[in-house]
Amino acid sequence: MADRVTVIGWDGSPLTGAARSALGAATLVAGAAHHLALPEVPPNAERIRLGSVTLAARRIAQHRGTAVVLADGDPGFFGVVRTLRAPEYGLEVEVVPAVSSVAAAFARAGMPWDDAQVVVAHSRDLRRAVNVCRAHTKVAVLTSPGAGPAELALLLGGVHRTFVICEELGTDRERVTVLTSDKAADHVWRDPNVVIVIGGSPGGAAAQGTGWIAAHEVGHPAGPRGWGLPDGAYGGALGEGEAVQLRTAQLARLGPQVGDLVWDIGTGSGAAAVEAARFGAAVIAVDADADACGRAAAVARRHGVQLQVVHGRAPQILEDLPEPDVVRIGGGGAAVVTACADRRPERIVTHAATRDEAEALGRALADGGYEVECALLQSVGMDTTAWVERERSVVFLLGGYRVPHP
Repeated sequence: MADRVTVIGWDGSPLTGAARSALGAATLVAGAAHHLALPEVPPNAERIRLGSVTLAARRIAQHRGTAVVLADGDPGFFGVVRTLRAPEYGLEVEVVPAVSSVAAAFARAGMPWDDAQVVVAHSRDLRRAVNVCRAHTKVAVLTSPGAGPAELALLLGGVHRTFVICEELGTDRERVTVLTSDKAADHVWRDPNVVIVIGGSPGGAAAQGTGWIAAHEVGHPAGPRGWGLPDGAYGGALGEGEAVQLRTAQLARLGPQVGDLVWDIGTGSGAAAVEAARFGAAVIAVDADADACGRAAAVARRHGVQLQVVHGRAPQILEDLPEPDVVRIGGGGAAVVTACADRRPERIVTHAATRDEAEALGRALADGGYEVECALLQSVGMDTTAWVERERSVVFLLGGYRVPHP
């Protein structure tokens, strides 16, 4: 294998003494075309143009000599170092870092970024990066061909954000453009680029000023502790389908997380939608009642989370919504369950007041290709001043888990 492997980060500025020394001694140099064109690359060194880092790592592992890998920005931050350090290659790696492209982008914008989410966008899973942009107020997106500013804007759809698009940072072709997300698809953008996505109402943590942990908007630590919060946290007097015990069980089965898109159909007060958003997921809250939509939006603002609230009746309104990862159905019957199952989310949860209704919903889930779980939940609220029963609730909880294709 290579006697020594040095990974050099390059941000467009002159190479450091350590980087020039390592490069001058290299017998193999790997990098993009603009890296291999640097005058410091030894003329007699073997050159590998980086396409697949995995293939390059295999070649470096077979090389007898001194190898250098050139990469843009900080190669240890969503970069080549992770691949090169994989155990199967057995490479000993030294790193000469540079300013990351994310840090450079925020510097060009004159903004702090300790409260930002940072995601990598690939064409195969761009929607996960988009969901983070839906859910959070400040996101840096490291783009790639086929998953750039235009594609990001198109998938955001009706969620309006401000884009700061930083193209070819550190080169003489560097350009920084600020525009609204609805305009980004009208342009052709140069690679490589970083997109800073800003918008939405400030989160609870962000409103508190300087934090103590990077990306501290996740989980909104300045908000109330825990989840499955009592009715009073959402204005009180919630609907029967939003009871705290039922809501807690539903969220536990859905498991919303960063990068997910949650549909909350029949959102009511928005309690379940807000709690899913507090886990860092993107949430679309749907309700046929305009007043319910207004309450859900108000509760989201109060808790400092991002909700896209859609007024309309399911299942018709669901046709134009982006693909969900998990779905909570607060009402609408078997027709809504069937419509959701047709979109193939990983999990669907709903509830029923009677056994006949539970059987109908269970059949709809099973017919849609889901493994069905049903539990009868009974909860009794107690008046602790006299230790007598205050209220009783009995409900069927149904969960559908997508059955993988053989």
